[in-house]
Amino acid sequence: MRLRFREGKQRELIKEFKLRKKLTWKQLSDFLGIREGRLKAYVDETSLFTEEIYHKLDGYSRYNRFIFEKLDDNWGKKKGGFLSKGKTKDIHLPKDCLDFAEFFGIMLGDGNSHRTKAYKKGTYMIRIVGDARFDKRYLKDYVKPLIEGLFKINVRVGYFKGKNAMFIESHSVKLINFLESKGFPPGNKIKNKLRIPDWIKNNKRFVCACLRGLYDTDGSVYKLTNQNSHQICFTNYNQSLLADVRECLLSLGVNCSEISRRDIYITRKSELRKFLKLIGFNNDKHLNKVKMWKLNSPIV
Repeated sequence: MRLRFREGKQRELIKEFKLRKKLTWKQLSDFLGIREGRLKAYVDETSLFTEEIYHKLDGYSRYNRFIFEKLDDNWGKKKGGFLSKGKTKDIHLPKDCLDFAEFFGIMLGDGNSHRTKAYKKGTYMIRIVGDARFDKRYLKDYVKPLIEGLFKINVRVGYFKGKNAMFIESHSVKLINFLESKGFPPGNKIKNKLRIPDWIKNNKRFVCACLRGLYDTDGSVYKLTNQNSHQICFTNYNQSLLADVRECLLSLGVNCSEISRRDIYITRKSELRKFLKLIGFNNDKHLNKVKMWKLNSPIV
């Protein structure tokens, strides 16, 4: 029999056992009588435990409560072939909601969706890139939990060697397909002319959440040189998206500039107040600057 655990519990059991027994990965794989590659698949939860492996790791059956399904050994085989369903990770597909609208805005800003098909193994991944100096807390402490909560999926944090850049990413065929169905196909966002989809545009609260995600990633906040005034700017190379952002701002009653090449500006104090009240920020690099502003009345 194969055992399916609650997400993360199979990995947790292996690491707990390894730490308790003070084993190397090689020693652990030898103890279990499997190759290191198979052990890695168990740790990554892309392969399910056999009952034999489980009982070697958990002699007291403490993790029994985390098992929610028992499957036959050929559970992954289909009639007439050998295509395994086990390699397609199950994720949660959320209904339209504020968190999903904000995540969609983040993806439109600094995110990308990748689908690369290859023999036996392809790449199906979302990745969100930021500045490791200024976006680290936002990506690790806000966006990562947001994705994990929405899709019940693992999110990895990584850094680009020799650069001030970092990323968070998740791998899932179902996630890539789901995002495509909601208006975010994989590939180059500018060539695909990605826009804010109607399911967001038709709901004012979703519009606010999506714009927050966009401005947290592709927005900037600053004081104008030698002036007692400030600006919030949105910058993007996708003209279709720029047009949508401006249209959405105006629909909320937030007056802004015309599109200037790749920028949209909000400058008047009254409009800055409206923006901060309706949309606001979740990225600390913007919030810390906004807190220093004096706009004669509360800004948040």
